Amino acid sequence: MKAGTPNAPEVSVIIITRNTCALTRAAIRSAEEAAGGGEIIVVDNGSSDDTATVLPPEFPSVQLIRSEINLGFARACNLAARRAHGEFLLLLNSDARLEPGALGRAVQFMRATPDCAVAGAQLLSLDGTRQNSIANFPTLSTELLNKSLLRRLFPKRFPGKERPLAEATEVESVVGAFFLIRKAAWDALGGFDERFFFFFEETDFCLQARRRGWKVFHLPQVRVWHEQGGTAKQSTAAARIEYWRSRYAYFAKNEGWGTRTLLAVVLPARLLVEWLASGIMAAMPWGLSGRWSDRWRVQGSLLAWHLRGRPADEGLPRAATARPKGT
Repeated sequence: MKAGTPNAPEVSVIIITRNTCALTRAAIRSAEEAAGGGEIIVVDNGSSDDTATVLPPEFPSVQLIRSEINLGFARACNLAARRAHGEFLLLLNSDARLEPGALGRAVQFMRATPDCAVAGAQLLSLDGTRQNSIANFPTLSTELLNKSLLRRLFPKRFPGKERPLAEATEVESVVGAFFLIRKAAWDALGGFDERFFFFFEETDFCLQARRRGWKVFHLPQVRVWHEQGGTAKQSTAAARIEYWRSRYAYFAKNEGWGTRTLLAVVLPARLLVEWLASGIMAAMPWGLSGRWSDRWRVQGSLLAWHLRGRPADEGLPRAATARPKGT
């Protein structure tokens, strides 16, 4: 059964999980209510918790793909997408929950906007406050300057949570906690670039889609609750190393030699200054030393990773090969 055939589901929901069983159960229940008979595919990315035993009996209609090791987000999504039959793919974070009606509104917009390849939602924290849901393509400005300041000074160029949008707006990229993709665009681009293990894969996908003439939209009328960083919080230093690695990979793929060289010099230098500043703040008896100590340790891990030549075997757990199993 191929996407677009009469018996195909409208939307295939794809959820990648790693040791987030409780969050994933909530995400699946949310997707089941939203998709209404659609297809849900979960990839268990080498979890060591009870994900593999809990999900099948509780959600018998969900396709569960089990991997003994962590495939990485891009590779896991590609694996699930090859089994998907929907006209649209929804990549939903395991720590996200859909507001009732959200998915239907997003699909309705995409049907009315045939040149839209990707649509993103307004992400909300559990207390209802807005999260940044739009992402600019990385440049020297975004990576070397303060992003929050850029959003405040130049809101049209750098849209963010500080000034919410009232209607669907074309943007450069959207945050991937809710990432609705036209399957035809996904297939045309070959899915995610698997050079990105974790972080930046959706940003790169939006860039490649726009280069092909597709559009990307932020939909403020589509609301999604997002427990930010539910997976990355499990290993903060390793996750930050992964973020930096993916950032370098993005620039290596999409920018010229001069930009890449400047980034590779200036970013570690700024990191060193921030590490020293965090160390000073951590030593102060102001009641915030715990937070600053954590920041200092993470920044120290990043500096050490750079000094060791940015080794590929550091960061989140991974392996070169995998033997996925379907249940």
